[in-house]
Amino acid sequence: MMSLLIALLLGSGLFFSFAGTVGLLRLPDVYCRLHATTKCDTLGAGLVLLAVMISGRPLSQIVKLLLILIFIWVANPTAAHILARAAYSAGTPQVANTSLLKEDTPCSL
Repeated sequence: MMSLLIALLLGSGLFFSFAGTVGLLRLPDVYCRLHATTKCDTLGAGLVLLAVMISGRPLSQIVKLLLILIFIWVANPTAAHILARAAYSAGTPQVANTSLLKEDTPCSL
């Protein structure tokens, strides 16, 4: 049962990491790409680390993996926010029909 849960978590982590990569390659501008990669890679890395944590590691390794997971949860969105602000300040254009002030216009493929 535990190995099935670990396989499910690893598969889910791989799926979200792959989805982030596809988003990076397919989405039209830097803002949409940052959104896709930040969300998917943070979740993907979290699921993989969670699978490794429950795979029967000693407590000292679990604590280290938990600290890495917390660091990823904090650093990934923060770095993406800084990159998006830098791109906006540099005047990086957005794809047509999107606005940073409109929440009802999603990034399209």
